[in-house]
Amino acid sequence: MPDPAPSPVPYGLRVAAAVAWRLLVVAAALTVLAFVAVRLASVLVPVAVALLLAGLFSPAVTWLTGHRVPRGLATAIVLVGGIALAGGVVTFVVISVTVGMPGLIDQVTTSLTDLHTWLRTGPLHLSQGQLDELLGNATAMLGRNKSVIASGALTTAITVGELLAESLLVVFCLIFFLAQGNTIWAFVLRAAPARVRNRVDVAGRSGFTTLAHYIRGTAAVAFVDAAGIGIGLVIVGVPLAAPLSTLVFLGAFVPVIGSVIAGAIAVLVALVANGVLAAVIVLAVVVGVMQLESHVLQPLLLGRAVRLHPLAVVLALTTGLVTAGIVGALLAVPLLAVFSSGVRSLTARPEIDSPLPSARDHGD
Repeated sequence: MPDPAPSPVPYGLRVAAAVAWRLLVVAAALTVLAFVAVRLASVLVPVAVALLLAGLFSPAVTWLTGHRVPRGLATAIVLVGGIALAGGVVTFVVISVTVGMPGLIDQVTTSLTDLHTWLRTGPLHLSQGQLDELLGNATAMLGRNKSVIASGALTTAITVGELLAESLLVVFCLIFFLAQGNTIWAFVLRAAPARVRNRVDVAGRSGFTTLAHYIRGTAAVAFVDAAGIGIGLVIVGVPLAAPLSTLVFLGAFVPVIGSVIAGAIAVLVALVANGVLAAVIVLAVVVGVMQLESHVLQPLLLGRAVRLHPLAVVLALTTGLVTAGIVGALLAVPLLAVFSSGVRSLTARPEIDSPLPSARDHGD
């Protein structure tokens, strides 16, 4: 048979076109998924947070069930204990703010008086008229933005209501993840084709194990950060040390930037309330704790469990922050860790797949 006539389209262009239209299909699918995720964010975010908490609480539930406590009762004990602990911390922080705020206001007032004196007698030599003009401009700016401030307060009130509803959904999902996680996972597995179901099962368990190690390691790192910086604040005599330590603890769950921002706020409070020397000391404490975290705690507690390149962490964090704000920054890295672990498990050769403990053992 004669050879078919050569195509008038060059081979390289045909390959590029084939790759391009496939990329367009993938991009369209990802766009649809992103649109659906945004529309369902009020549901998907609580479910993701519940999974994070399940990874944190599952060891306690497993320990209780290992001591012949029924799983439902073990779940109730752990949840009640966790809620009581969180309530105790919140109460302690509120009491600390209530007790320490008058002293902070007095110190801020003193600092503003000193600043006023420095502006008049220091290198700037501002006159009283110029200071009054600056104060008047600041007051006028606040007056012009009263409507913006009021709408912001209304938005905050609405957000608090939404946050309360989503928190209830988190608790509801967490109860079932801890009590019936194995059953839920078995139901989800039915969506996978039978020929690859076992590998999907292994990949899912591997991803949850990575998530559990991540959240527990991050909690340990956050506790050390909060304790170290909190002790430094108490020694220096910075007011509101307990709330600032709590802020450092929460900030540590946002990789890279969370602890830095919380530490910067602690330094700013020390500067306003206690002066430059105290701020320098607090800054040194914050830098020391951050060095301990990055060079000792992170490699020791997270290095083996979460194998992510620092560039991947920064890119995931930035993407989450840009697309979904603080919530995106909180969830981006653990989701990437779960995805990376699952992909590694799926692409591994079957003969080297190591069996993982059952979902019941992990509370998944």
